[in-house]
Amino acid sequence: MGQKTHPYGFRLGYNKVWRSRWFAHRDYANLLHEDVELRRQLKDRLRSAGVSAIDIERAANKLVIRIYTARPGIIIGRKGAE
Repeated sequence: MGQKTHPYGFRLGYNKVWRSRWFAHRDYANLLHEDVELRRQLKDRLRSAGVSAIDIERAANKLVIRIYTARPGIIIGRKGAE
C-alpha cells in the first residue's frame, strides 16, 4: 500500500503558496514559536469573524500579517472606525 500525500502539500509551488514566508539562520526556533503563538492568539480573539487563513511574512524589520476572513466588519469595526 502506498503512502498518502496531503493535498495542500502536493499543490505547494504550483498553485498554492506557503502560509509563512520568512527565513532565519539562528532564530529559526524562536520565530517558529512566535508564528504558532501569533496564529493561536488571532484565532482565539477572532473566533466569531470566520477566519479561514492567516499568512505571515517577515522581512528584516517588518512583519506583515494577512487575515482572510468571511466577516471583515468584525475585525475592522463599524465603518472602519475601530
